[in-house]
Amino acid sequence: MQLNTTIARQIVARTMKIIKHSVNVMDCHGRIIGSGDPQRLNQQHDGAILALNNHHIIEIDQATSQQLQGVKPGINLPIMFKQHAIGVVGISGDPDDVRNYGELVKMTAELIVEQAALMTQVEWHKRHREELVMQLINNDNLNDSQLNTIAERLEIKLEQPRIATIIKVFPHDGEAFSLENLQHLVHLLEYPERDNLVAISSVSRNEVVVLKPIVINNNSWSRDLEQKRVYKLLKRINKEASYTIKIALGDYFPTIQGLAQSYLTATATMEAALNHHQQAQQQVFFYQDHILPVLLNKIKTEPWRYQQLQAPLDKLKQHDPRGILIKTLTAFFDQNCDLAQTCQVLHIHRNTLRYRLDKIEQNTNLQINKISDITRLYLAVIC
Repeated sequence: MQLNTTIARQIVARTMKIIKHSVNVMDCHGRIIGSGDPQRLNQQHDGAILALNNHHIIEIDQATSQQLQGVKPGINLPIMFKQHAIGVVGISGDPDDVRNYGELVKMTAELIVEQAALMTQVEWHKRHREELVMQLINNDNLNDSQLNTIAERLEIKLEQPRIATIIKVFPHDGEAFSLENLQHLVHLLEYPERDNLVAISSVSRNEVVVLKPIVINNNSWSRDLEQKRVYKLLKRINKEASYTIKIALGDYFPTIQGLAQSYLTATATMEAALNHHQQAQQQVFFYQDHILPVLLNKIKTEPWRYQQLQAPLDKLKQHDPRGILIKTLTAFFDQNCDLAQTCQVLHIHRNTLRYRLDKIEQNTNLQINKISDITRLYLAVIC
């Protein structure tokens, strides 16, 4: 740990609120880097060098100050950190007047140094955790041994099964995007401690990547449990945050390299969700629930394929100005083609449903009971 001008200014400002005397802070070379008297900055202080060399308090009276460079009467105390003198704090004035303040000022300086060292360690730890997340999801050319060495240093257990999750932040209407929103979200994800590995995405400025720990039972993970956790997070955000979010959870793939594949499924799920206007109000998307839409999402980049896929639905829309048949077809698929459940959801009689399905067949020239035809209709709806 080394003293710098920022820490030195903090020491001077805090100690001079306690005592009325001028305070100086010298670095490990005896140079004044913080002072209640700005004119003394960057001067060499011989009294500080003596305190550093001897690890003792050095008192300087008026006569002694005449014989040393950059020195005024006062008392100089070494600042200790892990049993090493890293600098000196000095109090200007007659030694008899300032002696009683010495230990108080020294203790204050050392507490500020310890706090700064702790914050530096926390920031180092956080930065390297984020770098590890990026290496894992980007499948960087690091072998398991290298990744495990990095993880051990950060006290992370890579053998813990995890899935990748993408969270996008959207400010409320009329508000500008703020980095504070992302930082607030990261804090919610990290505290209370849930063993989440969190990083702000390097791909999108409003995106956070989370490698969430999961529990594996019978070679599968509990979607229901993760859904409960996600909705708890949503509840906290909706209660106190000035932004909304959308969450996409990828699938689980074993091994460390599987995290990169999990990230790809989460990214593709989010992309498909944002491209699907019918899901505009939805906030949570599981890859498992949207496998076909996710896998078919890129089909829109080839217009002729997409047009062919949408052709039956376009015909239906021409004969369905009020959208009743489209709504019926969507509900029919949402209920896994179960007639009774579809009637219940739409609050219609079974005969009404049967009539609407017949109209859909007539207008699209596709048969509901033919697997190739109904598959075409389903793909048209979900794309």
